[in-house]
Amino acid sequence: MLRKLLPVLLALIGLGGGAGAGLFLRPAPATEDNASEAAAEGAGAEHAAEDEAIAEEGEAGENAPEYVKMNNQFVVPVVEDRRVAAMVVLSLSLEVRPGNTEAVYQREPKLRDVFLQVLFDHANTGGFSGSFTDGSNLIVLRTSLKEAAALVLGNAVTDVLITDIARQDS
Repeated sequence: MLRKLLPVLLALIGLGGGAGAGLFLRPAPATEDNASEAAAEGAGAEHAAEDEAIAEEGEAGENAPEYVKMNNQFVVPVVEDRRVAAMVVLSLSLEVRPGNTEAVYQREPKLRDVFLQVLFDHANTGGFSGSFTDGSNLIVLRTSLKEAAALVLGNAVTDVLITDIARQDS
């Protein structure tokens, strides 16, 4: 009987001790006096930093690029010895000049077509073999995708972002 009661007692003591420590160590409730003192101490530096950040956002917001996520992922087979050895799944986003988001969505079927062609070519040349996430491999892939996007959208596209990439070997 004592063997069954001892673990329960230890658990209750631990639970009670933890609850007591939590109540004892909880932070004091914020009152208006505490809040006004804290605000007075750090107001100068914090407000100056916030004002500076807001000013920078306003200036950058006018010419800030827009980001357009392609609706569906791209699935690329990696063929070795005339069989599919792996599948690579990518998610892409485009960085475009302000006001060009709608143009991307209007030309998305054509964009997907040229992106798939670039991805298939990259896979056929061994770009998705070995350490396919190596920086130099991804730079080559991004550059090729950006050039393909420029063929469809002109100079509206400033960059192509690879937001997700995964390889599943079969």
